[in-house]
Amino acid sequence: MPRALGTRGADGSSRGHQLARRSVALSGGLAIFVIGLLILSGATGSVPVTVLQAAQLTAGHLIPGLPWMSDGTLSALQDQAVWQFRLPRALLAGLAGAGLALAGALMQVTVRNSLADPYILGVSSGASVGAVTVIVVGSATLGGVTLNVAAFVGALVACVCAAALARKNGELSPTRMILAGVALGTLFSAVTSYLTIATDAQNVVSVLFFLLGSVSAASMSSLVAPAVALLIASVVAFAMTRTLNALMTGDESAASLGVDPSKARGLLLVIASLLTGAVVSVAGGIGFVGLVIPHVARIAVGSDHRRMLPVTLLAGAAFLIAADLLARTVSAPTEIPLGILTAFVGAPFFLWLMRRRGADAAGFGR
Repeated sequence: MPRALGTRGADGSSRGHQLARRSVALSGGLAIFVIGLLILSGATGSVPVTVLQAAQLTAGHLIPGLPWMSDGTLSALQDQAVWQFRLPRALLAGLAGAGLALAGALMQVTVRNSLADPYILGVSSGASVGAVTVIVVGSATLGGVTLNVAAFVGALVACVCAAALARKNGELSPTRMILAGVALGTLFSAVTSYLTIATDAQNVVSVLFFLLGSVSAASMSSLVAPAVALLIASVVAFAMTRTLNALMTGDESAASLGVDPSKARGLLLVIASLLTGAVVSVAGGIGFVGLVIPHVARIAVGSDHRRMLPVTLLAGAAFLIAADLLARTVSAPTEIPLGILTAFVGAPFFLWLMRRRGADAAGFGR
């Protein structure tokens, strides 16, 4: 784990102010970039829509009474393409990217391991078991349980099991968390594999597409769960920035600063797991976002979570919106699952980061 900042910061006053200004500027630039990507996503597809028209349609649904919504300049087909299909999937990609990036940042502090990501506790594998069960058995057989609900329940089960197995002498052990996560992930993956080979051939494609990640089935209603989870997790994370900084210094140093490491880790574990479960339940398994994005943010603005978290959230959203845009255009009309694209981009980028001079600042050299 990188050398942490204390409650006042270990970068030095001048360096800290410089990084704070950089964080504000970078956050503002990323916010504008995310908005631009959303509009570009709305303008990209088989139904011809210009960037201006996509912006007009989006504004028209948000602000009542705009003239172009009723003067016939925009067709009903363009409105449907942008508002009902393209914008929801772009928004879901943004929420998923921000959620996975934030969960990764929290997990890296929780287990004090710079290579941790949202899936280290087997949460993604648990969600996959729930979702694949619905696909294979059928929602009606399970009493009407939907795929999203089943995936969320699977993530919760994985979270509870990991927390229970990670306790040692009444406290959460980071090492045990990692070991429990690896074991649970392997077990849940085995269950998923069995369900996949045991099901009918027509279900295999649906199973694989979910496991590899996709936001193609997004709707405005599907945004609610990840949006609420991201809001709650963000509020908790920003309220705990000093605690996060203290945990990075080690348990003894954190305790001397008035932080209870065990309780803090328990809360972070629950928040990160629930956030990951909410994202996986609607977007499937998408790797590397929670691993790479927090490191990029640390290299850019330092390890102080007061500066790093805003950049992490916005960079995660921008990365996955851009990835989804590529996923549906590179091989059109065939769509590439998001998990494949993020792996192609994330793995080489991660290796490149390890070779950079600034990698030590992000924990790569430890």
